[in-house]
Amino acid sequence: MSESDFLNSNLSPEDISAEQALRPSSLKEFIGQGRVRDQVDLLLRAARERSAPADHILLSGPPGLGKTTLAMIVATEMGSPIRITSGPAITHAGDLASILSSLVEGEILFLDEIHRMARPAEEMLYLAMEDFRVDVIVGKGPGATAIPLSLPHFTLVGATTRAGLLPAPLRDRFGFTAHLDFYDPIDIEEIIKRSANLLEIEIKKDAVSELGKRSRGTPRIANRLLRRVRDYAEVHADSVITGDVTKRALEIYEVDEKGLDRLDIAILRSLIEQFGGGPVGLNTLAMAVGEERETVESMAEPFLVRSGFMIRSPRGRSATPLAWSHLGKNPPPQAPGLFDNPVAGP
Repeated sequence: MSESDFLNSNLSPEDISAEQALRPSSLKEFIGQGRVRDQVDLLLRAARERSAPADHILLSGPPGLGKTTLAMIVATEMGSPIRITSGPAITHAGDLASILSSLVEGEILFLDEIHRMARPAEEMLYLAMEDFRVDVIVGKGPGATAIPLSLPHFTLVGATTRAGLLPAPLRDRFGFTAHLDFYDPIDIEEIIKRSANLLEIEIKKDAVSELGKRSRGTPRIANRLLRRVRDYAEVHADSVITGDVTKRALEIYEVDEKGLDRLDIAILRSLIEQFGGGPVGLNTLAMAVGEERETVESMAEPFLVRSGFMIRSPRGRSATPLAWSHLGKNPPPQAPGLFDNPVAGP
């Protein structure tokens, strides 16, 4: 099983319990994302001093960087209950009206993947966020009547991995927006050490460094790889995680020294061996590796582009000379010319 498989598969009860146990419960415990952390802290302190609910918050960024954790921290810091749901779960405006009408004063509503919410519900949310009311339609046709329903003042925390898909009217109704970026290696190592301490795992310094290099700057991945290496160490290494133990364990899970997994390698091999390095369209590339377009675009592509293995241009995706070298292949003479002045494309 590769790391992408970890992200796409359903979590076991043990994994869910472990992830919940490793979540920081306050901003002081939250490692990394210093700028965002300070901004959220200021926002919440000001709200507490006014004895008022905080402004609506929009969090964007790749999966696994802490959006859900931050939403829970907002609730804890404000001393408020939290209601958790997701965009795909709200298929009708009535679903959203039911949730909103059951909120209490000051409650936090966490709406994950907010960009995937149904359009009628999205339009209802505009009014709820701005005026704290919804219009419930009673009846059909010419005899239909809109009954306004007042809502308690609540704080919406929206999370999205695709901020560009949010319509402008919705984005504009958030009082604070923040983008979470991939974590620095030092922060990832601190997260690994903290998680190892909470899980009572004996881990050496070289193992922390090795795990940090392969975690793709993502805390969720770091914690999951740590648990899998722990499993290997318990079976083969007297429960002590060293650098060598980490390398052997991650070789089994197909995560290489750069953090590339099975899907990443398949994408790079397809680009190079089937399409001569590219450029190639995203749909064609996804078909070539046997994955959905969404999986390639959201799970693999951000890391491959950020790490310099692939570029996006108006003509499609292309492998860089670094990708050729990583697969032990020599780039063709014309390859560098493919990547001059790259322009991000769809």
